[in-house]
Amino acid sequence: CGLWLVFIRPHSSPWIWPLQLNETLYLTLLCFLYSKREIKMRKLDSTKVRPLKSEQLLRIEDHDFALRPGFGGSPIPVGIDVQVESIDSISEVDMDFTMTLYLRHYWKDERLSFPSTRNKSMTFDGRLIKKIWVPDVFFVHSKRSFIHDTTMENVMLRVYPDGNVLFSLRITVSSMCFMDFSRFPLDTQNCSLELESYAYNEEDLMLYWKHGNESLSTDEHISLSQFFIEEFSASSGLAFYSSTGWYNRLFINFALRRHIFFFVLQSYFPAMLMVMLSWVSFWIDRRAVPARVSLGITTVLTMSTIITGVSASMPQVSYIKAVDVYLWISFLFVFLSVIEYAAVNYLTTVEERKQLKKKGKVRTYVFLQAMAFDGCYHDTDTDIDLTTFSDHSEESSTRDRAASISNLDATRIKRKKSLKGNVGRIILQNNHAIHTYSRIIFPTVYIVFNFFYWGLYI
Repeated sequence: CGLWLVFIRPHSSPWIWPLQLNETLYLTLLCFLYSKREIKMRKLDSTKVRPLKSEQLLRIEDHDFALRPGFGGSPIPVGIDVQVESIDSISEVDMDFTMTLYLRHYWKDERLSFPSTRNKSMTFDGRLIKKIWVPDVFFVHSKRSFIHDTTMENVMLRVYPDGNVLFSLRITVSSMCFMDFSRFPLDTQNCSLELESYAYNEEDLMLYWKHGNESLSTDEHISLSQFFIEEFSASSGLAFYSSTGWYNRLFINFALRRHIFFFVLQSYFPAMLMVMLSWVSFWIDRRAVPARVSLGITTVLTMSTIITGVSASMPQVSYIKAVDVYLWISFLFVFLSVIEYAAVNYLTTVEERKQLKKKGKVRTYVFLQAMAFDGCYHDTDTDIDLTTFSDHSEESSTRDRAASISNLDATRIKRKKSLKGNVGRIILQNNHAIHTYSRIIFPTVYIVFNFFYWGLYI
């Protein structure tokens, strides 16, 4: 447009000036419209054609960042620094733990070096990460993991003028923990979170703790409901894969000791109470069948409920746990108290039959008939006189039974009057020898078992 304006100059003839003036205005208007359109097109394509200033300064377009720094030479050292923010949960059923941490990587990439007069670093967010090379560290044995993205993705990249790079991100990861429940709930579990490069073996990448044992730091307020965190430690090692070779591996180790007070209240203390409650039957009269049977069944069912509740919250392991030992032995004590009463009841019946046969009062079937009328066993001389039950002919059996029933009523009234003043004496007379031994043996053996149990597992 400038050339057109230069070559169109007014001539000396005055009659052609209007024509030249019109041509000049027309060409000036065309040049203005063309310039405006060109400026607009440049604004639309400026983000595609012109790179960002940071990318220009780091010369990202001049290098191939698909290759690691120093490709073809010695392995690149990558330092790791971890700050544990929290341990969110421990699951015995799934045998895993969930941890939130800050994972920081340190390495040097001379391709990212830039001139700086004041030696200041540049900090970027996650948008630049996809354009440069970063270590491909992953968590071994992890089940789930994610990078936090509230309010923006929690990723930070810091580049120094000499090419040193700091890459930090905030991650929550759920990883496996191989637990041993043989001493549960008096156990201590040792778990570890393992870090490793996925693609680069030890010939290409050397993974190490940046500051040794001080590379692992934790929040002072980390706490768990069921565990006490005893220690955190950092270690390193090598992992071998038959198809790809040796890899550097870093370990975040921590020990968890379980709080026992919850399980004492929920499992141990109720089991102790049920065992002691089963001993009450040793002081109940052996002839009180409903009371003793109901007490024995109640304690057995309660112990079964406690055992089922503990097993439901635990993985189905094939070995015996410490809590199983205690609960099943407590269940055995409760069950033996029921068996003890069954033995006492049977021996009492046999003993009474022998006494009645020795006195020659009645035969076996006559004894059963008398017990059916009275509903009790009889040990004293005030008991029923069964001499009326004799082996008569079938014609006189009805009359004999009616007379015996009247004798039963009179004898029952007489026994009730005698019981009012001699309750203690009658209980002592009806106390079987098994009851006497059980009152001493059961508590003694259970106390000895508790001493051995708590001394072994604590």
